[in-house]
Amino acid sequence: MHPRLTLALAVMEAIAILAYAISGFIEARSRRLDPIGTFLVAMATAFGGGTVRDILLERRPFYWVEHQPYVIALFAVSFVSPMLPKTTSGLFSERVLLVADAIGLGLFSVSGTSLALDAQLPWFTAAMMGVTTGVFGGVIRDVLCNEVPLILRDSRPYATCAFVGCLLYAFLHHIDFDTIYSVLIATFFILLARLITFKFDIRLPH
Repeated sequence: MHPRLTLALAVMEAIAILAYAISGFIEARSRRLDPIGTFLVAMATAFGGGTVRDILLERRPFYWVEHQPYVIALFAVSFVSPMLPKTTSGLFSERVLLVADAIGLGLFSVSGTSLALDAQLPWFTAAMMGVTTGVFGGVIRDVLCNEVPLILRDSRPYATCAFVGCLLYAFLHHIDFDTIYSVLIATFFILLARLITFKFDIRLPH
């Protein structure tokens, strides 16, 4: 893999982990989970999609095993988060959860597609691998919190935004567009598409 792309993916995944972990912390806080429960939800949200991706691509060790400091940081924050003022989560939880989820969706989806293409998967399969990477953390989070997964209960485009963005990245990769700009363009597209569909309440037909 190109060194610049390797660095870009590493930065992307770190930001995505933070974004998804925030959504996990907020959801766990709203459910009044104890620190261990909070850690499990944040861990599953941050690393669930990437773990499914690594299993399907037969990549070892898993990302969270190879980057143990992230796991330790989530564990430490899980014991601090219950001490934060309740008014903070009450005022910002919905907005922060939406933005954090959109950021994680974009970053994880594109990084998953890039790794799949690097593993010589066909373009359509690579795009689906990217969608899997992007959405499964949120699916596992919702299941653990006894919620119907957002991807199933919200008719606003969610996986669709990720899929189109992943196809965009696959196309840019196919025409040998600069890898860094390809990553940024596709990620920003998914993030912007998700926020626009939510802002203007754009929904898919039932």
